[in-house]
Amino acid sequence: MIKFKDVNKIYPNGVTALKNVNLTIDQGEFVAIIGLSGAGKSTLIRCINRMHEINEGTLTVNDVNVGQLSGKQIRSFRRKIGMIFQSFNLVTRTSVINNVLISSVPELSWWRKFVGLFPKEKKVEALEALDKVGILDKAYNRVDQLSGGQQQRVALARTIAQNPDIILADEPVASLDPVTAKVVMDDFKRINQETNMSILINIHHVELALEYADRVIGIRQGEVVYDGKSEDVSQDVLDQIYGSADNVPKMDEPEEAEV
Repeated sequence: MIKFKDVNKIYPNGVTALKNVNLTIDQGEFVAIIGLSGAGKSTLIRCINRMHEINEGTLTVNDVNVGQLSGKQIRSFRRKIGMIFQSFNLVTRTSVINNVLISSVPELSWWRKFVGLFPKEKKVEALEALDKVGILDKAYNRVDQLSGGQQQRVALARTIAQNPDIILADEPVASLDPVTAKVVMDDFKRINQETNMSILINIHHVELALEYADRVIGIRQGEVVYDGKSEDVSQDVLDQIYGSADNVPKMDEPEEAEV
């Protein structure tokens, strides 16, 4: 369970990214976070694994107070939270399977880290993760030989191999064409249903949010202005989140820089 209680986040430049956020997200939920660029979507999910520090309030994950963690505690805590980025964050000059195996590096003994030797069971887990996202046949290809959609699926496989309780995805399909974006979202949905991992996706495209997520959280200027079932999102709700229908992003419109 993820719980925000009266959470505020103010950046050093004075920008208030989150205002009095109160949310509870249960294990296994598939949640899409929508809103205008700069509304605070990325900040919200990046506070969960403490990539960003909150200024006020309390944020707990599985009864752990995130703000009270330090040093090794933070690293151990983050092992149970997978993070996927728009830019994939892969090592493009090595193989797909090596990128997936990176997720197991923290669990290796020092000498295995030194020589880069992974146990057989970790290789099996990496191959199984690639199979789950439909690119097992690319396991020994270099990453820079793959399309953008395939690279994002490698990033998802790497996260699955980490065996987290929660997956956070920060605009994972914003740089993909509409057809490829749906393929990747299909993978997210299937993983959510098969593993009961909680998945929170900060997503630019409202159509995808409504099609794939069970729950939608709408943010406007750092405040949660909608929290409910995707099927209950009406035009009035979208107007509340985006200001007007003209501001609602279309599938062929790129995402701008987010706060």
